[in-house]
Formats: sequence, structure tokens, C-alpha cells
Amino acid sequence: MDIRLSQCFIAVDDHEKAIAFYRDVLGLEVRNDVGFEGMRWVTVGAPSQPDVNIVLEPPLADPNASSADRQAMAELMAKGLLRAVIFATDDCDATFERISAAGGEVLQEPMDQFYGVRDCAFRDPAGNMLRFTQPLGK
Repeated sequence: MDIRLSQCFIAVDDHEKAIAFYRDVLGLEVRNDVGFEGMRWVTVGAPSQPDVNIVLEPPLADPNASSADRQAMAELMAKGLLRAVIFATDDCDATFERISAAGGEVLQEPMDQFYGVRDCAFRDPAGNMLRFTQPLGK
């Protein structure tokens, strides 16, 4: 049996800002853009991984959610507590320079970690933490 990642979800509060960041700064391609009942889902992904999709979804993608639940999700998002995504890169330092030069909010500059990677971290426009890792020695 072969199990592979197909999709993961990142909550965003402004799809236009998210598209500009994920497409224009990170270099991901927009694969789909769907609206339903006042909500929107935008699928992006790396050209090198056509079978892995990242879905940029509303913070609470449930049309039946209460206003209290929507408010709670908005507050968690504002604190950056909803999601974290880790991307692999073949050059952590170059990735850091590209994203920071584009105005990415830096959480951590590139550094070697004791568990075998060099990594850096940013926040996306919605406050989600994104880490970029490179195996040490590569």
C-alpha cells in the first residue's frame, strides 16, 4: 500500500494577499480558484510537485459555523496560532534572501539546527508560520 500526501490546508483571511505571497514571492503556481456560498478556496503548488496541493481556505470553512466560532478563529489567526507549514529547499540562505527582499515577515534567520537541517521561518500575510529547511551538508 502506498500512501502519499495529496493536499494540505492553510487558513487565510485575504485570498488576494495570499495569492500574491504564495505565487509571486514563493513561486508556487495557482492551480484552482473556487468559490462556494460566499467562501473561496485557492489551490497552489510547486511546479516540481504536481501531485501535492496546498489549499488556501477561509479560516473557518463551514457555512454553518456560529459567529462566536468565526470570531474565535479570527483571533487565533491574528495570533499566528492556526497553521505551520514546512517547505524543503535546496538553498535555505537564498530562499531567505528572496523572501525577505520581497518583504516577508521574518521569524527566524537561517541557522543550523541540532536535528540536521539549516532552516529559516517567516509569517505569511495571514500570520501562518512557514519554515524552509535544507538538510545540513547539502
